[in-house]
Amino acid sequence: MYRKYIVSFMLAGMTLLTSCLCARELRIDRTAANPAFRIAYLDDSFAEDKHSFVRMLKSVSSGQRVVDYEVLEHTMKYRLSDKDHDALLRIVEAEAGGEDQDGKLLVANVVLNRVNSEIFPDTVFEVVMQREQGIAQFSPTVDGRYQSVRVSDDTREAVERALYGEDLSQGALYFCAREKADSEKLQWFDRKLTRLFAYGNHEFFQ
Repeated sequence: MYRKYIVSFMLAGMTLLTSCLCARELRIDRTAANPAFRIAYLDDSFAEDKHSFVRMLKSVSSGQRVVDYEVLEHTMKYRLSDKDHDALLRIVEAEAGGEDQDGKLLVANVVLNRVNSEIFPDTVFEVVMQREQGIAQFSPTVDGRYQSVRVSDDTREAVERALYGEDLSQGALYFCAREKADSEKLQWFDRKLTRLFAYGNHEFFQ
């Protein structure tokens, strides 16, 4: 009878010992795996950082525009009403539909520069529709182009860049297409304003 209890006790002890050894081995395996995981993770991170750095160097050497992470994570600088947003899209398309995206961005910049200036109205729609002594500031608002344009995806992207604060305008408040403008208007631009630069078919002034 006692032999039966002794055998049971020994079996229980062996089971408990086996469980402890398995748990210890599991802890050892996990402990050993953690540094390996960290090393592998660090190796992967280093490889990615190196790859990103090489990409940046190639971008700089090729003359491409480099944008840092702060710019990529920036928030929208201008929050427009639907009316103002539609007006900005339409005037950019009407004035610069044939330009590349930077040319469209520049027109959007000029409109927003006027909104920020004390000498022009305070909203995009009012800036676009403004008249001085009966003369429209933006000719597409009177010749029908503003009302009839179909806004392209490229124009939408250019306007979004402007709304997020990207500005190539050097503070320009005026622009004109010299080849299309009448001589009297050109004389006023040349006489009264400071020419900043030309891009595409437009010249920009302050």
